[in-house]
Formats: sequence, structure tokens, C-alpha cells
Amino acid sequence: MVKVGVLGATGMVGQRFIQLLADHPDFEIAALAASSRSAGKKYEDATTWYMNDEMPESVRDIKVIETDPAHMDKDVEIVFSSLPADFAAKVEPEYAKDFVVASNASAMRMKKDIPLVIPEVNPQFLDMIEAQQKNNNWDGFIVTNPNCSTIALTLTLKPIYDNFNINRIYVSTMQAVSGAGYNGVPSMAILDNLVPYIGGEEEKMESETLHLLGSLDGDEVVPANFSLSASCHRVPVIDGHTEAVFVELDEEADIDKIKKTMADFRGLPQELGLHSAPEQPVIVKEEDDRPQPRMDRMAYGGMAATVGRLRKDQAFDNSFKYVLVGHNTIRGAAGASILNAELINKQIL
Repeated sequence: MVKVGVLGATGMVGQRFIQLLADHPDFEIAALAASSRSAGKKYEDATTWYMNDEMPESVRDIKVIETDPAHMDKDVEIVFSSLPADFAAKVEPEYAKDFVVASNASAMRMKKDIPLVIPEVNPQFLDMIEAQQKNNNWDGFIVTNPNCSTIALTLTLKPIYDNFNINRIYVSTMQAVSGAGYNGVPSMAILDNLVPYIGGEEEKMESETLHLLGSLDGDEVVPANFSLSASCHRVPVIDGHTEAVFVELDEEADIDKIKKTMADFRGLPQELGLHSAPEQPVIVKEEDDRPQPRMDRMAYGGMAATVGRLRKDQAFDNSFKYVLVGHNTIRGAAGASILNAELINKQIL
């Protein structure tokens, strides 16, 4: 068993990490780190538990440590980071001197020589690790996963990108409130309402998607060569981001062929049989009223993206459109980091 730690363990994504790691066959939670307010307390005393399932018994009595590498158990090999971006930018490089950092934070995602990875999409980006260690004189390293809305979108685009020539993409999101954290959106702001702005979200989707679908030239990422425009909105849904996607190709394509290409898509995690890998990364629904967050967000334990209403677009030539749903705090956050760690454990450690 590989011993792991969780940074930001008392927050919503930190709790999701703990929930997903509690019975993991390869990883054992050995350390939980949080702010100085929580340090020194038992985890159950330091945490207001937000998950639907009960807090795992295995973590209740773990004493929370401060988020400082000096306090981390030296037997830990991998730390999962759910820290705020500004804090992660300072702390994660310190951890990377000695530990593997699987980060869900945004701070290091687009940095040179730090892999931004979805294992089904661009596992070859892990080749950047050697240069990262050499450039920084680190024994450990940092691997990041993308923004929650980017992950679901890019999973569905990968089979299209590999089999057709994309000219441009428009995406409009309807994002769940859990993406902002438990205290992120006041109830009076979101009930009976829709918030048409999520700070930094559109820029992340537009840059990260092209980065992920790009190619590796030595240690440099060459972004994918198409244009992408995103509009992001917060809606009164607890979990599960919904996205309306419009794709323009360079020539007409058969809709049934596109559906089959998406449904048949498999990646390296499926080939390797990684524990958290969904058997089918992209599920294609034929019902007129699917996908829906409440009905589809937990597909394959929340690790798959579900696509529906895949049809031709009548306004633009060579275009089609679809709706997707992905679980934002499982596949879009903690589950994504854990799948990255499973791949690292299989191929690197």
C-alpha cells in the first residue's frame, strides 16, 4: 500500500478525497493537513462533514497537521492537494522537493514542465516529469488535473479530436454550486436564480482544453489548433456540471458515426484497469431528456461523462451539438487527482 496525505483535508474537495480514498486498494491515508486552526485536533473534531456518506472510521482519530512539508510523515509518498490557488502556489513546490504532489489546485496547471493531465486524454504529458525534477532539483514532482468543467468537456472532445478535424467549439456551461465550495455561493444569490459569471472559469476552459488536446514537443506543449469560446454560469444544482457544446468540423460527418466514436472511446486507464477508471469514459444517451445532473452525475461512480441530444446543428455548416453532464467534485476534482496518482503509481513509482 502506498501511504498518502491530503492537503486541505477539511474542505469540500478534501473531504471528497477522503471519501474516495477510504477503501482504496492501493492507497492508505496516513496524514491529513489543514490550517493552523485545525492542526492538533482529531480529524472528526476539526471538520464539519459535508458528504452524504458518513465520515470514514479510518480517519476520525487521525490528528490533523499543519500544511507544512516539515510536518508531513516521511513514509508518505503521494500528497493530494485541494488547497486554494494562492496558497498552493507557495506550498506545492515545497512539497515537491520530497513528495509526489497530485494537485487539484489551479496554481500550477499551466506552468512550464508541470504536466496537466487527464489520463484518458494525454498520459504522455507525464514525460515532462523528468525535466521538471531536473529543472527544480526536486526528488518529487507535481502533476495537476484540469478545471472541473474542462475535464468533462475534454473527455467528450478527445474521441472527436482524434477522428475528425475540428474548426471551432462553443460551449455554454450550467455549473453546480458545489464547485464554489460549501460557503461559496449564498443561498439568497442562487435560489430562484442563475449567476451568469464565474471568475476565471471561461479563461481556464479555453486555455486548458487546447493545452490538453495539444502535443508534446520535447518538454513544450503545442496547443491544439482550433478556436474555443466558453460562457460559464452558476445554477441551483448541488453536484454535476451540465454543458451545451457546439462543434464545427472542416467537413460534414455522420451523426451516428460521431456517437459511436464517442461511445467506443477508451484510454490508457481502461487498458491498465486502474481502480478509479470508468469502464466507459463517455456514455452516449439516446433519450430526448438526458443527460440530467441528478440522474447521470454518478455514472461509473461519478468518473464518466454522459452525453446526450447529439444532433446536427442547423445554423452552421458541418456542425453538430450535444449536452454533457459530469460530476464536478469527483471526476472534476478529487477523482481526477486520484486517477492521475493511480497512473503515476503504475508507471513511475
